[in-house]
Amino acid sequence: MRNVIAIDGPAGAGKSTIAQALASRLSLPYLDTGAMYRGITYAAMHANVDIYDTNTLAKFARRVELDITDQSLVVDGVDATAIIRSPEVTTNVSIVAANSGVRTEMRAQQRLWVEERGGGVVEGRDIATVVFPDAILKVFLTASPRVRAARRVAQSGGDIDEIAEQIAKRDKIDSSREDSPLREHSDSLVVDTSELTIEEVVDSIHVAYKARLQQ
Repeated sequence: MRNVIAIDGPAGAGKSTIAQALASRLSLPYLDTGAMYRGITYAAMHANVDIYDTNTLAKFARRVELDITDQSLVVDGVDATAIIRSPEVTTNVSIVAANSGVRTEMRAQQRLWVEERGGGVVEGRDIATVVFPDAILKVFLTASPRVRAARRVAQSGGDIDEIAEQIAKRDKIDSSREDSPLREHSDSLVVDTSELTIEEVVDSIHVAYKARLQQ
């Protein structure tokens, strides 16, 4: 098993917040794979690449240089940390992430990132099921749709009903795509974060991780 804690889940379930807090507690590297897909989306939009042109987008993704750290993302030499969270990128990232060629390239980069660092806390939507099925611990975070929408509103503002509709649309795209659909691994620790504090969620994962290390 790899020394990877793989955290999957839908938008607004708390993946980034929990993964960062857990990585900090365990002194492990942290990788937000969703930021990588957002980086490709930003680069494609900036270069006027048609994201609906499957082959062109896949070839384009292989040429994009991503430099990702715990706190930043540089895309082809440009700091894109903030802009990848823009509404425009958010609207289009599911289309890019559904591209099999893009996913193949991103998976290779994600595995290399972990190999170079000897492990880490990695979050996304197919980390446990596809990228690191041999992870020492697999976690699937979830929360009620209303709670997830409220969290997004707290982060970025907006109308909660509109955000809830966007999340439902994203869920449908992510869970129904042919390549690496969003789903929990049969071996995953499932945690509903709706009524839990960050500390409580991190504690539960930490306990499970320590138990796996002793097996």
